Amino acid sequence: MSVTRRRFITITAAAAGFALLPRVPGAAAQAGQANLRSWRGVALGADATLRINHPDPAVADRLIERSIGEVRRLERIFSLYAPDTAISLLNRQGRIDEPPADFLRLLSESENYARMTGGAFDITVQPLWRLYADHFSTPGADLNGPSAQERARAIASVGHDAIAFDASRVEFMRPGMGLTFNGIAQGYITDRVTELLLASGIERALVDMGEIRALGESPSGEPWRVGIEDPRKPEHIAETVELASLAIATSGGYGTAFDPAGRSNHIFDPRTGLTARRYLGVSVLAPSATTADALSTAFSLMPLDDTQAIVRRLGIEARFVLPDGKRVVQTA
Repeated sequence: MSVTRRRFITITAAAAGFALLPRVPGAAAQAGQANLRSWRGVALGADATLRINHPDPAVADRLIERSIGEVRRLERIFSLYAPDTAISLLNRQGRIDEPPADFLRLLSESENYARMTGGAFDITVQPLWRLYADHFSTPGADLNGPSAQERARAIASVGHDAIAFDASRVEFMRPGMGLTFNGIAQGYITDRVTELLLASGIERALVDMGEIRALGESPSGEPWRVGIEDPRKPEHIAETVELASLAIATSGGYGTAFDPAGRSNHIFDPRTGLTARRYLGVSVLAPSATTADALSTAFSLMPLDDTQAIVRRLGIEARFVLPDGKRVVQTA
């Protein structure tokens, strides 16, 4: 079963149309827009865009080329859909030797978020994905999803603490385990591209490799504008947020549903084997896209009191859409 990840956030403009920046009068704004170079494509199966503000188009184009090269390099590590990536080899063999440095770094960061969220964030939920994908690929499948017994068997192969890793190897410590970075890799790739641009002297850019991170302000001097999709009316923007040197990620069960009614989705609770139903959507604004990506995933499974404690500790912002449509904003 092949499922494409939906996009929840999009770059917006002050008015409808192709323009990607706020419409601000004056020569400075016009010059800024003239210096904006853009790329559109795909990263890890999601729509991706890159906007770089630079007065020399040739330099900007070379940086875009380098950025896309970095994306493709990381895809060869993290993609589940190519058979020879590091993650595919690990899932097939249960062990890989001499893992790539980025693989180890993301494993370490994932473990940090797992501990921070009390296990709500867990990259070892791939057995649950396989269970649900197989279940709903079967003709006449129960629309309520896999049985409690089936979920229990899958959960036996889940556990972020059952991965042993160091510079020499990564190894599963339980049979039937599988790894997925789908709840964090796009944020991680967004951050790596942003770091590349920063190291190259870029002060204003908008990087969207599945999750969005703003580098500085837009060329007009105002914050970049990002629209968050309405989970009750997909393809409609429910609210717009402004980003300046900040990242945003949004998770919602409605984005990838296994059944027509959307009762089973791609956000798995590693403790119960059920899928996220607590909120219609969760957005997190944080300094890094990795943090925003991981926590928007984890927060989808956590009570508001628990998420508020993390929001305060990290000094970030979280936005929730409750099942009745009510919106809750948590800040530090």
